[in-house]
Amino acid sequence: MHADNLSTWTHDHVFDTGNALAERSTWVVMWITAVAMVVEITAGWWFNSMALLADGWHMSSHAFAIGVSALAYAAARRYAKDPRFAFGTWKIEILGGFASAIFLLGVAAMMVIGSIERIVSPQPIQYQEAIAVAILGLTVNLVCALILGKAHHHGHDHHHCHGHAHGHDHSGHGHDHHHHDLNLKSAYVHVIADAATSVLAIVALVGGWIYGWSWLDPVMGIVGAVLVAIWAKGLLVETGRVLLDREMDHPVVAEIREVIESGPEAGDTRITDLHVWRVGKEAYSCAIAVVTKDYGLTPDVVRAWLAVHEEIVHSTIEIHHHDELQGGPAGAAV
Repeated sequence: MHADNLSTWTHDHVFDTGNALAERSTWVVMWITAVAMVVEITAGWWFNSMALLADGWHMSSHAFAIGVSALAYAAARRYAKDPRFAFGTWKIEILGGFASAIFLLGVAAMMVIGSIERIVSPQPIQYQEAIAVAILGLTVNLVCALILGKAHHHGHDHHHCHGHAHGHDHSGHGHDHHHHDLNLKSAYVHVIADAATSVLAIVALVGGWIYGWSWLDPVMGIVGAVLVAIWAKGLLVETGRVLLDREMDHPVVAEIREVIESGPEAGDTRITDLHVWRVGKEAYSCAIAVVTKDYGLTPDVVRAWLAVHEEIVHSTIEIHHHDELQGGPAGAAV
C-alpha cells in the first residue's frame, strides 16, 4: 500500500484538547501564593512573629502543590504528540491532581500535629497580629479561588456546548460526573481548603481574643484538618479511578452494549469482551470483541454504529462468527 493511501487510515492519538485557560490560571495562582508566602515568611522573620512564619510555611505547601498542577498541564501539552504515549498525555494532568491530593493529606496531618501540640503545650497567642495574618491569607485565597473558579466555569461551559448526535435520553446517566478538569479541581481544592482554614482560624482567634477561649484555636485546627482530609480523600478517589481505568460502571459502557446488541441492525450480534477506559475529560477508548452470524458485519460497520456516541474517540473491534467458534476461519479485527 502506498504511503499516500496509508495516510487516510492513520490518525493521531491526541484525545484531549487541554485547557489553556486553566493552565494560565494555575500558573497565576501559584505565583500569587508564592509571593504571599515569601512576604509572610520574611515579615515573620523580621518581626519575630510565629503566626506569620507558620502561615507562610503552611502556604508554601499549597504553592508547591499548585505548582505541580501547573507543571502537569505543561507536560501534557508538551508531549501531546509524543508517540510513546499510546493513548495521549491527558493522564499526566490526572497524575498531577493525584499528587496534589497527597500533598493535601500531608497538610491535614501537619494541622493535626500542630493542633495537638498546642493542646498539650499551650502557647501565648498575639491575637490581633494573628487575626491580621489570617485575614491576609483569606484575601489571597479568595482572589485565587476567583481566578480558578472562572477557569473551571469556562471549561465546563466549553465541554458542554455540544450534545450527542443521537436521540437517546441520557438525563439520568450522570455523564457530567466525570467531565470536570480534575487537575484544575485539585488546585482549586487547595485554595478553598486554605480559605476554609483561614475562616476557622479567624473564628477561633476572635473567640480567644474576646472571650479568652485559647482552646478554640487548636480545636478549630483539628476541625479544619478533618475537612481538608475529607476533600483530599474525594480527590484521591476521583483521580485514582481514572489512573486505574476503573470505568466499567460508567453509563457509556451500557450505551456501547445497547448500540451493538440492541440496535435496529444488530440482529443476534453479541459482545463477548468489552474494555472501556478514559483518554480525555470527555473521551473514551474501547476494545470490543463481538460474535455474530452476519458475515456482512465488519469493524467499520460497528464503528459507524458507535459514531452516535461522540465521546468514543478510539475503538479496536474484533469480530467472530458462530462457526468460527467450532474451528472455522479467524475473525476480523481492526
